[in-house]
Amino acid sequence: MLKQIRPALAAVAVLTVLLGLAYPLALTGLAQAMAPDPANGGLVRVNGHVVGSRLIGQVFTSAKYLHGRPSAAGDGYDPTQSGGSNLGPLDPRLSDRIAASAKALGGDPRLIPADAVTTSASGLDPDISPAFAQLQAARIAGARRAPLPEVQALLERHITGRLLGVIGEPRINVLAVNIALDQRWPVTAPRS
Repeated sequence: MLKQIRPALAAVAVLTVLLGLAYPLALTGLAQAMAPDPANGGLVRVNGHVVGSRLIGQVFTSAKYLHGRPSAAGDGYDPTQSGGSNLGPLDPRLSDRIAASAKALGGDPRLIPADAVTTSASGLDPDISPAFAQLQAARIAGARRAPLPEVQALLERHITGRLLGVIGEPRINVLAVNIALDQRWPVTAPRS
C-alpha cells in the first residue's frame, strides 16, 4: 500500500508546484511583459485617483454624462454577476425590456441603435457605438450648457476604429468620454 501512496503523493506535489505555482507565475509574467495595462485592470486615474477601468463599464445616470449600454449584470455592471440575461428572442420579458429602454430614449424606435436597448453577453461592456453616443449628445449639451457641435466633435474624437481595419466595430469608451467632458466643461456635483 505504501508503494502506491508514495508515487501518488509525489505526483500531487509535483503537479501542485507546476500547475499551482509555476504556470500561473509564468502567465502573469508573460501578461505583464506583453500587455501590462490590461493585465493590471486598465485602471484610469484622474489627478492620481483611480476613477474606473477602461475595460469594465460602470453606471452613469446623470444627464451630464454619456450613458453606457444596458447591463444584465446584477444591478448594472456588477462584475460578480457578469453574464447575459439568456432571454431568447421570443421571450416576452426581452421584448418588454427592449421596449421600455426604447421608450425611455424617446424618438423613433427604428432609429435607435441596437446597443442602446440591448445588453451585451457579459453585461460589462465599457464601450458603445458612435451612433448611440451621438443620440445622447443633445442631452449632454443641454445639461452642461455646452454647444451641441462641440459635444458632437468631442464624441467623434473618441471613436476607436476597427482593429487592423477589419476586426470589431467602431466604438466609444464611455469612461474616457465622461472624463473628457468633465475636463472640457467641469461640473461641481459628484459624478453619478
